[in-house]
Amino acid sequence: MEPILLYDTTLRDGTQGENINFSAREKIQIAQRLDDFGIHYIEGGWPGSNPRDMQFFELARDVDFKHSKITAFGATRKPGIDPADDPNLQALIAADTPAVAIFGKAWDLHVMQVMNNTMEENLAMIRESVAFLKDDGREVVYDAEHFFDGYKDNRDYALKTIIAAADSGAEFLVLCDTNGGTLPSEVRSIIGDVKSTLAKKYSTEPDALPVNIGIHTHNDSGLGVANTIEAVECGAVMVQGTINGYGERCGNADLTSIIPILHFKMNRSSVSDDNMKKLKSLSRYVSETANIVPLNSRPFVGISAFAHKGGIHVSAIMKVSRAYEHMAPELIGNRRRVLVSDLSGKSNIEYKAKELGIELNANGFDSRKIVTEIKQMEQEGYQFDIADGSFKILLEKFTDQYKPLFELKSFRVAIEKDADRPCTAHAIIKISVDGKEEITAAEGNGPVSALDNALRKALDKFYPELKAMRLIDFKVRVIDGRKGTAAKVRVFIESRDQDNIWSTIGVSEDIIEASWHALADSIQYKLAADI
Repeated sequence: MEPILLYDTTLRDGTQGENINFSAREKIQIAQRLDDFGIHYIEGGWPGSNPRDMQFFELARDVDFKHSKITAFGATRKPGIDPADDPNLQALIAADTPAVAIFGKAWDLHVMQVMNNTMEENLAMIRESVAFLKDDGREVVYDAEHFFDGYKDNRDYALKTIIAAADSGAEFLVLCDTNGGTLPSEVRSIIGDVKSTLAKKYSTEPDALPVNIGIHTHNDSGLGVANTIEAVECGAVMVQGTINGYGERCGNADLTSIIPILHFKMNRSSVSDDNMKKLKSLSRYVSETANIVPLNSRPFVGISAFAHKGGIHVSAIMKVSRAYEHMAPELIGNRRRVLVSDLSGKSNIEYKAKELGIELNANGFDSRKIVTEIKQMEQEGYQFDIADGSFKILLEKFTDQYKPLFELKSFRVAIEKDADRPCTAHAIIKISVDGKEEITAAEGNGPVSALDNALRKALDKFYPELKAMRLIDFKVRVIDGRKGTAAKVRVFIESRDQDNIWSTIGVSEDIIEASWHALADSIQYKLAADI
């Protein structure tokens, strides 16, 4: 069976997601990573809508894309004008891309009630716009917006819209579930009818159509990936989606799930095995550039996708990994993780110690004793299944292998509040590195921020590599609220550098002390990893 063409719209549809915004330069950098991975089409943006997207296409002309066709996106001409006079179509021509994608209305509700247009004029807009772009020598991807909803309301008219695009020379008819409410069974029956209708029109077999079928789904019903895979099963040869499923409302179909399903489950991928190993890093790169915290539970590429917590599960995967894993995580650049908690058995501890490079039995502290200690600490409020960094340090301390790269001598944190002004925070800290003491002071947006800034300032002369580390999440949880403001709290910190994400934890009745333990562990973990 032929491989499926991958069409990425992260740089256009993905940016319509909440809190997602890329500069033109960032879009170029993402496009280069997509090209390196092996994506076939990269939709760079809508040049007729804003200067930033036009700048992207100007920059893209100077980039040597080895695998991908950069694609400009736009709409059919406006009602009542000639295509040559339409500024949107002219902007598509000016973008100078080998392929263009235009969308047109397939739902009569949009034609008449939203656009206040006529159904005949809408068909003329589709025909003339596609023909205009074909006359300029462009490969045309026609997106039939709201196709599935339009089909369900008015089958005959929805089919007329895609036939208009096909008759005018579009290479791809992309059927769009724009509202994300279609079920897989509906996708199957509707695509079957589309193929039969086109086959009758062009006097050919449904599997030998002169035009290619594509699919574009949204995730409003949680079915974006399922509907895409169903469409492929029904004969679609192009799939559209975004990295990490970014997009408006609940997002677009997630290519980080679709691509490995096509590759490993369906044998329909054109991405090499070596490039598949870049999938997780591609996902992380896009989330980092978007400044969005990665979703741990994202299938295939999330850090929890191959995480195991129950002792019985861990014991099994140590013998046969596929007992609790549907594929090897290394194939997509991920890794297996074993979590440690009060549900752990000795198998969890032994696996985790091996993973972290720690020798357990050297100092008489075997895995059973460690399990007992861990369960006691979790009873007191620790939660090591979310804090790999702190757990590594704890194992090193249990086995007398811990070598701190700095030691705290003292710190002092002060908060000031005037009646008409916001709070200010100041921290003074004294640390020791290899017997050399350093005292510094810093301000911050709150006491933990001030303490973090002071510690970094003190360590900067000893460990300049800390500049690459930053905090990405900070959470405080009350462990037992019955004691009110005197309750013990758990502080969770997640940090990252260019390559890795790690988490640490601190527990205390004092929120500043708990924060210090989590913060210190995070920096100790980073420094030890760099040695």
